Amino acid sequence: MEYEVVIGLEVHAQLLTKTKLFCGCTMPFGDAPNTHGCPVCLGLPGALPVLNREAVDMALRTGLAVGSTVAPKSVFARKNYFYPDLPKGYQISQYDLPLCSGGTISVAVDGAVKTIGITRIHLEEDAGKLVHDQDADSLFDVNRCGTPLIEIVSEPDLRSPAEAYAYLTALKQLLECLGVCDCNMEEGSLRCDANISVRVKGETKLGTKVEIKNMNSFRSLEKALEYETGRQTETLRSGGTIEQQTYLWDTAAGRSVPMRSKEDAHDYRYFPDPDLVPLLVDAARVEALRATLPELPAARRARFEKEFRLTAYAAGVLTSTRPVADYFEATVRHGSDAATAANWIMGEILRIVNEQKLDVAKLSITPARLAALLSLVASGAISAQAGKKVVTLVQSENRDPETIIKEKGFTQISDSGTLEAAVRKLLSANPEEAGRLRAGEKKLAGFFVGQAMKATGGKGNPKEISAILGKLLG
Repeated sequence: MEYEVVIGLEVHAQLLTKTKLFCGCTMPFGDAPNTHGCPVCLGLPGALPVLNREAVDMALRTGLAVGSTVAPKSVFARKNYFYPDLPKGYQISQYDLPLCSGGTISVAVDGAVKTIGITRIHLEEDAGKLVHDQDADSLFDVNRCGTPLIEIVSEPDLRSPAEAYAYLTALKQLLECLGVCDCNMEEGSLRCDANISVRVKGETKLGTKVEIKNMNSFRSLEKALEYETGRQTETLRSGGTIEQQTYLWDTAAGRSVPMRSKEDAHDYRYFPDPDLVPLLVDAARVEALRATLPELPAARRARFEKEFRLTAYAAGVLTSTRPVADYFEATVRHGSDAATAANWIMGEILRIVNEQKLDVAKLSITPARLAALLSLVASGAISAQAGKKVVTLVQSENRDPETIIKEKGFTQISDSGTLEAAVRKLLSANPEEAGRLRAGEKKLAGFFVGQAMKATGGKGNPKEISAILGKLLG
């Protein structure tokens, strides 16, 4: 009997607002515990929440970007549960009347494009934080209480861990492009829970679902789903049954661990929050926000392929983040050939960004400087090998490439007399190899060009050297 997996993801994205969702407290990551709290955060008697308008706008822009329908009226509800990180005893969220409904995100997996449905996008506040490893007892930090989140719930349209990985990647790119979330999973600003079930292939009824939490990276998500797919499939094949439970992903052990029985909506006793009036959004505001949407990653990727004739792979890398895409287009605007700029950015520029963990928009090797350097390489003034050294030096010394090239003596030797003398010397020193090359062993041409480059301190023009080599060998 053949089985198939059915996956839906619930993604919580922390919004890049200056203050919390219902109060004026800030929420910088890494500050000392319990330094960003107030009576509203703690739910003290008499404290009244006030909705953060910027958070609403960010949620709306996200919904518009995926094609959601915006509700003219949505309602905040109290989600009641008792846990030590929730001082109020409830979480303010949205339940039966969310801000945004519907929408889609398309992903490419194994060369095929698949469209994943979005069930809903709603606003909610975050809980606090429990610290378990600094004292005999667990410690509570209020700083995160009330942090604004959007929860993006997908339809159960995902049919493999690879599709889930691709969907989460596409969603991350979208949120970063919109500027609504920094998507730093290590800091908890992007968190993902997965609902996964297995059923006999061809059936339409969903199997018993299991929720997996504590997946702190995209790779953890994929591994957790692969493990759980195997576990559930093996259980059903052996005649067992799947229990509706919540599991934690144990990264070190590489397995899912039961946490608690899975709750249903009625367990939370949702009811409208009496301290918050319904949220009304008029059509004019929706259209004003729609006008602020940037070119989205999928559209920009398609444009890069068409306008700049880039491969799908190159377009995908260059649109992986908005700053990288902006950097590429700025380099082209400064006169660089698009394909050349793409190769150098994917190679040298992203190497520096990843190694030094830098923001591409703050690099010393600016688009203008990179374009100027690539122009020198294209003209033959310096070699590509020297150009790579110059990129690193421009970044570390924050000086123009022309200045560094002149100071370091990187200018390429193209003088035919100088290069011909070097090639003749090499042919005389390696008569056997020269004879084999003359006889048709073409791979030896690379040997002689390399040796000539070495003899000229890496400054020889390799094209000129190849031409001279061909002329001397007839």
